[in-house]
Amino acid sequence: MSRLPVVVLLIVLPLWLAASYGLRYGFMEDARWVGVCVDEASRWECQARSTLGLWIHFKVMGWAALVSALLAFVLPGRGGWGLAVVALLFGLPALALYNTTLAVFAVVIAALRLVRAPRQSA
Repeated sequence: MSRLPVVVLLIVLPLWLAASYGLRYGFMEDARWVGVCVDEASRWECQARSTLGLWIHFKVMGWAALVSALLAFVLPGRGGWGLAVVALLFGLPALALYNTTLAVFAVVIAALRLVRAPRQSA
């Protein structure tokens, strides 16, 4: 297996986590946006903020990460590896956006799947 996907993943995942925290502190918790959305709830930014709030409340990203990670763990080959990446792409924002209970398990399972040695055929 080529190392390029792993290197790209090691570059993209920290950037994705940083963007998730930027979204949390710059958009969801920023007092300026709270004030704007109280006055003008019909703005598209406020609608996006509201939708993201519902996703957080119903733990959509955490569940998506956990289901993807569990499927990735049992799926062999590149399909499992790809699903593990998807699980991390859902799991890291879920960690940053208050879905830690589900996301922590998903991130650990996905990471274990990524580092698992490929099976040798008998």
